[in-house]
Amino acid sequence: MKVLLDTNIIIHREAHRLSRLDIGQLFNWLDKLRYDKYIHPLTVQELNTYKDPNSTKLMNIKIESYNTLKHQAPLGDKIRQVSKQIDTSHNDINDTQILNEVFEDRVDILISEDKKMHTKAKLLGIEDRVFKIQSFLEKATAENPGLVSYKVLAIKKVDFAEVNLKDPFFDSFRSDYSDFDKWFNSKSEKPCYVCYSDNNITAFLYIKVERVGEESYSDITPIFKPKKRLKIGTLKVTGNGYKIGERFLKTIFDNALLFKVEEIYVTIFNKRSEQEQLIEMLEEWGFVKHGIKTSQNGDELVYVRPFSKSLSVNIESPKLTFPFFSRETDKYIIRIEPQYHTELFPDSINTREDKTKYIENEPHRNRISKAYISHSPDRNLKSGDIVLIYRIGDEGTKKTFTSTITSICIVESIKNNFKSFDDFFNACNRRTMISKADLKNKWWGKFPNYKPFVINLLYAHSFPTPKPTLNDLINLKIFADNRSLPKGFAKLTNQQFNDLIRFAFNKEYKNKR
Repeated sequence: MKVLLDTNIIIHREAHRLSRLDIGQLFNWLDKLRYDKYIHPLTVQELNTYKDPNSTKLMNIKIESYNTLKHQAPLGDKIRQVSKQIDTSHNDINDTQILNEVFEDRVDILISEDKKMHTKAKLLGIEDRVFKIQSFLEKATAENPGLVSYKVLAIKKVDFAEVNLKDPFFDSFRSDYSDFDKWFNSKSEKPCYVCYSDNNITAFLYIKVERVGEESYSDITPIFKPKKRLKIGTLKVTGNGYKIGERFLKTIFDNALLFKVEEIYVTIFNKRSEQEQLIEMLEEWGFVKHGIKTSQNGDELVYVRPFSKSLSVNIESPKLTFPFFSRETDKYIIRIEPQYHTELFPDSINTREDKTKYIENEPHRNRISKAYISHSPDRNLKSGDIVLIYRIGDEGTKKTFTSTITSICIVESIKNNFKSFDDFFNACNRRTMISKADLKNKWWGKFPNYKPFVINLLYAHSFPTPKPTLNDLINLKIFADNRSLPKGFAKLTNQQFNDLIRFAFNKEYKNKR
């Protein structure tokens, strides 16, 4: 496998001071997988533009460990059109030349942190071969679990005082905020969320509820109007391939629901690539730029996200208004085997299952977006539809009472009519626990003339315990009996859906069981 490394990756790797903690993991995986590391001649030229001759000489020595492409692929008409559409500088044009090596199949994949590079890759239809560090780590981890040599522990809620402030993880905060250590110690009794890899901190989250009148917001322009808000006070995630950032978002949204806030906001610098990636993730999930916060530490960007059930739900792009959904869309129940269920929906674990088996050390567990694979002839689901997850009871149990409705999901998209197994695999990879071999043999090859399709689901809510059982569904007249379960998707009427939700979430109603 020939991997082309963009100039920004080489600079991160070979700089005097390591600015990204995930760069070592990237090169560790490249070595494990025995991929051949290549750089482009244009990268060599750019590195030789350093003003300091000693730095240039040292960098030239370091890049001798990489293979340099001997020949540059000529630009074709299609990539020239994309270049005219996107490129605005000489560096952009050079990046297009680097990207062209993938487009012309002279290398297998490209790793780059450049936004425009990924935009151009999407326009060229090669986005599945152009990775950021995080997405490559995620892919490598998911496809090669036997090669994982470090242990990622679940996100834990602890007090600040239980976290090692001297961990190098916090160095970037100290460089951004002059009083960070003092602020951190002042929160010693406050809760936070933290994640570790091999005893090193890799992710950290602190959130704070701000009630009306508690904050002046005089340092934010435009100034905030009075609202109950959830502030993302501290957020950092280093790339480790486990989608911890998305898991943190679920924690943020869950807390916003719990405390019934009207808005979520965050202030963040845009100095480093890790901050740029967080901003991209936030924008993907509905955060928009509001303005600027000015302090002694400089100007930070302010991003906000309206959060109210009264807001219009975006049916076409449900991520933007997640976890809210519209009751005007179609509703379905879909079945899932117990061996798959908790791997995909760890927050909806059955009370009889061992929770220690389901720490967040797999990308598919942390993702809000899940892949549901089906051969059902019913393929009428659409973006914004509501899907209830029905966990089939374990073998050897009375399934009338052990089969339960566990979760509420929102359909994000449907992917169908795959041209090849690779297209199918890319559609569900890292969103499912099913191995590549099983995806090929048991799903893609199971019915040669009737290929599977993939539903991307957003995991929105877990039903409270005790969860509605098959017996409850029969009593609610959703199913006639335990033999009337459909093999595909069971479509619910609005009345059936409302009865089930009222039964599951209304304690007084439920106590009549």
